[in-house]
Amino acid sequence: MRYEAFAGSFYPSDRNELELFIEKALKEAEIKENLENAVSFVAPHAGYIYSGKVAAYTYKAIGLMLKSRKIDTFIVIGPNHTGYGAPIAVSFQDWHMPFGVVKTDKELAEEIAKGSDYISLDEMAHAEEHSIEVQLPFLQKVAKDPKCVFICMGDQSIEASEELANAIENASKRANKEIAIIASSDFNHYESAEVAKKKDMPAIEALLKLDYVGFNKRIKELGDTACGYGPISVATIFAKMKGAKKGYLLKYANSGDVNKDYSSVVAYASLFFA
Repeated sequence: MRYEAFAGSFYPSDRNELELFIEKALKEAEIKENLENAVSFVAPHAGYIYSGKVAAYTYKAIGLMLKSRKIDTFIVIGPNHTGYGAPIAVSFQDWHMPFGVVKTDKELAEEIAKGSDYISLDEMAHAEEHSIEVQLPFLQKVAKDPKCVFICMGDQSIEASEELANAIENASKRANKEIAIIASSDFNHYESAEVAKKKDMPAIEALLKLDYVGFNKRIKELGDTACGYGPISVATIFAKMKGAKKGYLLKYANSGDVNKDYSSVVAYASLFFA
């Protein structure tokens, strides 16, 4: 069992306080798009006080999708901020959270790890990593007892992203599971809101066209410090594999919208692919 490591820092540890925050954020998120054919999503992973209202758009979208489609397993992919563990690390443990235990789909986790010599069953990468954990309270509020596979990417190269997307797709076919991917990422860090938007929007425009190569190229050329570009690439590649036609930007905001300091912000985006 992996126990929550960031309750009380990134999100409230008190169950009632956490529930109130999430329910209010979900209620305030307005979505007009049709989610029937959505296959993958992007959500931020900063402290809830800063990014929670943007994450709520992603999870409201997931809730709407679940009204028309059954998802057997959510694949939650986050970047590795700590440098610990394998380059692509799949957790095999269940995760204890304030709202209860999130079960790991061990069969699918094993199938994904078997799909490439570069993918490992490894808990070390997950032990002190926040990017996946912070997604789970929101997911638990919109999906009843969700089953998940948790994957941490230390290597976020295009090659690693393609390898992982292929392994996920092949494993889900072998296991006969209907899956959806949640990519965990913030966008540009610690520059002015104006600079952040100038760097983020060209990269996001590539995502809206499902152009993951162009997305990676723009991230590199513009010096965009989006931390989960690998997970986002996997979500985009997988969407293309499943016949998605385009990406949708649900919400873009930054930390300055909360603390009113726009001189140095972290930017956040909520997206889905269908």
